[in-house]
Amino acid sequence: MKLLAIVGNNARVSYNRKLLAYMQQRYANQATIECQEIRDLPLFNEDLLHQFPTSVKTLIANVEAADGIIIATPEYDHSMTASLKSAIEWLSSSYHSLAGKPVMIVGASYGMQGTVRAQMDLRHVLDAPGVDAFVMPGCEFMLPNCQAAFDKQGALTDAKTVKFLDQCFKKFQAFIRMIGHASKEEKHMSQVKTINWDATYDVVVLGFGGAGATAARFAADAGAKVLLADSAPEGHEGGNTRYAGQLVGSGEDFDRLKAYYKKMSEPMDLDEDMIDTYVDGMVHMRDYMKRYLGVEPFSVAHDWDNSKGDLSGMVHEFPEYPGSDAYDMLLVHDGLLDAQLWKVLKKQVTDRAQAIDVWYSSPVEHLLQAEDGTVIGAQIENDHILKNIRAVNGVVLATGGFENNRKMVQDYLGAAHLAPVGSMYNKGIGVKLGEEVGAQMWHMQNYESLGLLHGMTIATKPGERGRLLQGWPHMADGSVFVAGDDGSRYFNEAEANRHGHIYYHGDWKVPVANDHPHLIFDATQLAEFQQAGVTGVDLDAVTIKADSLADLAKLIGADPKILTKTGENFARFIELGEDYAYGRDPKTMRAFDDGPYYAIALEQVMLNTQGGPQRNTRAEVLDPDNQPIPNLYSAGELGGINVNNYQGGNNLAECLIWGKIAGENAARPKGGVKAAPVSQPAATTPDASTGASEQQADASTGASEHQATSSVTAYSQTPTADYPVGPDQYIGVSDNGMGDRLVVRVTYKDDKIQNVEVMQQSESGDVGLKAIHELPAKMVAANTPEVDAVSGASVTSNALKEAVAQAVAKAKGEQ
Repeated sequence: MKLLAIVGNNARVSYNRKLLAYMQQRYANQATIECQEIRDLPLFNEDLLHQFPTSVKTLIANVEAADGIIIATPEYDHSMTASLKSAIEWLSSSYHSLAGKPVMIVGASYGMQGTVRAQMDLRHVLDAPGVDAFVMPGCEFMLPNCQAAFDKQGALTDAKTVKFLDQCFKKFQAFIRMIGHASKEEKHMSQVKTINWDATYDVVVLGFGGAGATAARFAADAGAKVLLADSAPEGHEGGNTRYAGQLVGSGEDFDRLKAYYKKMSEPMDLDEDMIDTYVDGMVHMRDYMKRYLGVEPFSVAHDWDNSKGDLSGMVHEFPEYPGSDAYDMLLVHDGLLDAQLWKVLKKQVTDRAQAIDVWYSSPVEHLLQAEDGTVIGAQIENDHILKNIRAVNGVVLATGGFENNRKMVQDYLGAAHLAPVGSMYNKGIGVKLGEEVGAQMWHMQNYESLGLLHGMTIATKPGERGRLLQGWPHMADGSVFVAGDDGSRYFNEAEANRHGHIYYHGDWKVPVANDHPHLIFDATQLAEFQQAGVTGVDLDAVTIKADSLADLAKLIGADPKILTKTGENFARFIELGEDYAYGRDPKTMRAFDDGPYYAIALEQVMLNTQGGPQRNTRAEVLDPDNQPIPNLYSAGELGGINVNNYQGGNNLAECLIWGKIAGENAARPKGGVKAAPVSQPAATTPDASTGASEQQADASTGASEHQATSSVTAYSQTPTADYPVGPDQYIGVSDNGMGDRLVVRVTYKDDKIQNVEVMQQSESGDVGLKAIHELPAKMVAANTPEVDAVSGASVTSNALKEAVAQAVAKAKGEQ
């Protein structure tokens, strides 16, 4: 929600300006509040209406762009200031910019009256013909004795005053939504007397990743008819769960595991009941996976063979913390980074196709609320039509984080850009939906990383996934360092990261992301890179070369003097036997050659964000007063519980734990829900194009009797028999790729593979697709499916090889 806060006087020192600044800071997670000064405006003059002054044009544009206006008025001579009255005259003279605009009035004064007369006068003016503003009734916030009301940090000190201001602001947000004058993005609150419902479900789950799949499955098991909607196209759903390592946090002792989690969270304060719920879920995770997922969990702590990939440092990421030895990570089988947990979770949905309808390529736009604030449904764009979907019992937000929302990354994480390595469909819609309904946000500044150095990768282009590179020989061993934006070093390159966190004054923090950091090295180091080989990286394509560090600095946008000095300091530290800047072991440092010098552009990796609407132990989304927003639930990384430090496996555990809680609670029939009346007949005809189910509403309970199921299933696969084959052609299948089933048609004749055609696939759109495009030709040329996998796409490559091998076996009569 975008609000414009007008400072109602032109004084250099203003307590009304201070009040607005306090509101701007306090409600930053609920709305974007921009303060508007009027001191630069000329006095209103009708002679200037034919050509508005620039400052007036700016004011008009800012008012028209805002969803609502807050005016802070002082009181002079029983009225508002002349400067504020003049500003309103500019806004009402030609453009009528305040017409129909929601306005909240606040005021601060030195005396006891608290701007009561000024606010009364201002209301009369805003109600005048030609102004026609919609002023929020009641909630008259008047701050008396303002000189003593603020502390040194500019915060209000009286708790009762703050509580009343919170109530006023919350009602103003509802007022904006009620009168329907929010921006296009904010017109979500269908708090009107009649809604035309396109379909009705017991539960609507938004987001088909690990948390959403879990919530939908458990809601269905509780007897609910469920709609599961995702913005990704079919075959590309899965959120970050699909791309994760498939490791699920577990534990063996409640008390020790709780001590470990609390230590990782320090110094942040978390609700004890939330911690207990989380830790208890992890302690019982082995039984959960057996009972609900039908798998025998594989323990990383006890059963993993570290010779095929050392996970000893990841299973206990903070070994110095108490209770770390109680932690374990579970897999659904002896393998990771292969989407197998995701496939198990998805199968739980597809096995319940009679109870769960799935809409793909169907982004949610808004939540729908009744007049009492109860969430009663969602607006979802399906088949390019915005549809109102009623949720009788609950809506579950499981839309993931905001990794692909550049503005949110900048606003909440303080980084110009980060390289996402997970789903490209996590764009922060859950944060926006939470803001729409007045949810309280938490953990907005937290995100996790992984990769090279402190969690970096080769710089990406906007809109592209980053490569999760975890192995680069000699990257922090030799004549090599990382230069930040100005050319100086900013961390110990040889230090191992813990999900992007490195040691920082007694704690572990993800370093502040630089805008354009570079790996700096010399010719000797380049030769070592080339000899060792860097998997998946074309060094010639990404390397920048110059004869001197000063010249190299010019090419990478650094300060030539600073980069040169950094090189000199690097050499000096080697001579002294001590890295006095960042404590890097001198044994990992080698003096640079005399030239040439090289650079590779790097970027900070972002696995996922943690922030979003805060939830409680019942997975209910909370408002700023810590009260549940009726019928709204959440699960997964959106508003996740993890804060400060992070242990691998925590987020997937959270998806399973709160996914189950959210699904079951959302499915419970809600007595006394004041949903908006439906303007259509109770019996709804099924729509084959949308998947809306036929149902008969039970007026006494609010439950639904569902008599037909969706024509859109959760897992639509063309039977292999439906793929045509000609002479010497054979079908091969693999279910072990990153996406859904992979089907190939192989032409095999005279003991040779003549052609390989991929008939069905839903692999990742970057490196996975590269394997789909490249490997068939290589198999034909080599006359065998056993060709080298495409770097970074081993799972897709192996699935393709498995499918082709199956087809070849059929051709040879071996199957």
